[in-house]
Amino acid sequence: MADMHRWDHSTDLLAHSIIGYAVERLKVSKDPHWGAHPADELGEVLKGAISPQGIGGHQALRLFRDELLPACRPMDDPMNLAYVPTAPTPAATMFDLVVSASSIFAGNWEAGAGAIAAENQAIRWLADLADYPAAAGGVFVSGGSAANLSALVTARDVWRNRCSIGSADADRTSTMARLAIAATTEVHASVRSAARVMDVDIVEVAVDDRGRMTGPALAVALAAAGPTLEVFAVVTTGGTTNAGVVDDLDGIATVCEQHNLWMHVDGAYGIAALCAPSVRHRFNGIERSNSFGVDPHKWLFAPYDCAALVYRDPLPAAAAHSQHGDYLDAIDRAQWNPSDYAYHLSRRARGLPLWFSLAAYGTDAYSEAVEATIATAHQFAAEVQRRAPFELLVQPELSVVLFTRNGWDTARYQAWSAKNAKDGVALVVPTKWHGQPCLRICVVNPLTQLAALIAVLDDLATDEANAGPGNSTDNVH
Repeated sequence: MADMHRWDHSTDLLAHSIIGYAVERLKVSKDPHWGAHPADELGEVLKGAISPQGIGGHQALRLFRDELLPACRPMDDPMNLAYVPTAPTPAATMFDLVVSASSIFAGNWEAGAGAIAAENQAIRWLADLADYPAAAGGVFVSGGSAANLSALVTARDVWRNRCSIGSADADRTSTMARLAIAATTEVHASVRSAARVMDVDIVEVAVDDRGRMTGPALAVALAAAGPTLEVFAVVTTGGTTNAGVVDDLDGIATVCEQHNLWMHVDGAYGIAALCAPSVRHRFNGIERSNSFGVDPHKWLFAPYDCAALVYRDPLPAAAAHSQHGDYLDAIDRAQWNPSDYAYHLSRRARGLPLWFSLAAYGTDAYSEAVEATIATAHQFAAEVQRRAPFELLVQPELSVVLFTRNGWDTARYQAWSAKNAKDGVALVVPTKWHGQPCLRICVVNPLTQLAALIAVLDDLATDEANAGPGNSTDNVH
């Protein structure tokens, strides 16, 4: 019999090596030299790693440490400013190891009651931030994509149940009508992916000059949808990925209530700012939504992968997602079973690192950390506005800043971005705002320093390197 499950002296040595290496990774500055290695190069590095006899734990650790990790981008580097990076606390990261070592099945209460109770406490903190009622509840899933899809499946189930009992909705619904959700062009790509998975259409809602959905614009879009589309849900955004702006949640809630539509708020990035008093007012109306999602692995300082899906009333979610079968009959449905609230069954207790970090540091520390990143982003925006070579495209609402370097086109931005990424200075990638190429930074790490961001501006202001279509940016993304 194989010895790989036995704990012996060699296993003890390996454990100390792995834990020691993990601690060092937490303590030391991350290597800032990002960039994926070519596939053939990595294939050569990995040759023989998986073999009949194996290469041994220490050799496998060396292979990861010296060859594989350098081919990955450190998402928690303070100067990783692209997309929406991450910044897990030391406590959250360390406790993730404990969660893995504890071998907890957190799909149902019978198997993981203690872990689920702690996760539910973290969910309750999030629900309270949104002023949801005492009956609210939710579940931790893998990411915003899973949260959005699960919420929309619940919304569709609610609509179908309403129609099946002969309501006015059923009377006015054509048998030929296609189901649809309403969303804007600024909605996250995962929402469009969810629509494809569910085979439903999207009613496009116009945005204002800040890229927001508003209540009046939603009303116009619904009126124009026509009899061939039956809208059952509206997906709003609590902090768009591209510009960090928050939709008109209060106005949208009014329209959703008038039309009896499910309102879901995708706040994968931005809803973390609910804990920041300086911007809490931007989310007024979220308490009237039916569900929201937020990714603690983005701006709530948890490790990958961790998203919270919270329902104002979780009962419809349980009706939509509960799985049944002879082998599941023993599950006590009177208890809180996380597998009932999203499209999953097996799950790890991915909310525990967030719970542990909240318990270790306190919620005030979270408010202070989010406020610090918002302040840094706004100070940077003011510096952009002050300098002649640059134009601030939109006043930041949260911690995303969009700006241009006068006279630069997409190729110039891409060449500058690739050079800085290769040199390990900063990861800043171009995007577009109203069709105009520009640069974007997203600050979620409290360790990101304003002085370092100003140094990026200095480099942009003095950069005169040639840039054209021939410049390679293969390793930027």
